Amino acid sequence: QVQLVESGGGLVQPGGSLRFSCVASGGTLRWASIGWFRQAPGKEREGVSCITSTGGSTNYADSVKGRFTISRDNSKNAVYLQMTGLKPGDTAVYYCNARFDLSIWTSDIYWGQGTQVTVSS
Repeated sequence: QVQLVESGGGLVQPGGSLRFSCVASGGTLRWASIGWFRQAPGKEREGVSCITSTGGSTNYADSVKGRFTISRDNSKNAVYLQMTGLKPGDTAVYYCNARFDLSIWTSDIYWGQGTQVTVSS
């Protein structure tokens, strides 16, 4: 059973930066696609960024393009999200998600517990 633990959240002023880490235990992330999601109060969870198992392809929500960068270090069983130019609209609980494709029909999906980011002056 893979367990994901996020860290790096906190309170930051507008324009500031934060770096999230998502570290796995109980299994390797080497074969997983990883996504970062967020959920703001009163809103549905939304995808922020994702990266393929090899790190060869990344995607970003339009709202964070040019400000957030996702990366991974399979040797450390970790994925990172570097966030710059933070805005109040980025305030949310951020979640790490790992997806292991077992076949074209089924996947194992794991979620971290979430970490809070508050962007406020």
